[in-house]
Amino acid sequence: MSIIEINDQNFEQEVIKAGKPVLLDFWAPWCGPCRMVGPIVEQIGEEYGKKIKVGKLNTEQSQKVAATFGIRSIPTVMLFDGPDVVDAIIGARPKTVFQKMIDRHLKKVEKRHRKEEKMQRKVKASA
Repeated sequence: MSIIEINDQNFEQEVIKAGKPVLLDFWAPWCGPCRMVGPIVEQIGEEYGKKIKVGKLNTEQSQKVAATFGIRSIPTVMLFDGPDVVDAIIGARPKTVFQKMIDRHLKKVEKRHRKEEKMQRKVKASA
């Protein structure tokens, strides 16, 4: 799956209303560490594309969203689930650090879905 360009105008639709977790890379063109993280984020987009949405937000062009989330240092990579920031990493890190963050959250989501399905089966059985 390709990386989605997120900006102030499409943030709510592409991130908040995505319907699945979103990994969002806050970056700027002049940022050296951002250029190191960029290819990692693209690889994650290819590997996790069916499970999560992956996007990049240029903090110089989309200052409103960056300010809303208190981005003071880039690169900052945040994992959103709906309107909630469930995890974040500041600075350049190895790919495995990002993968662990995503995997940890996906396990929680899967567990939550199993619990919801179990409750639905109980409700149907008692009806």
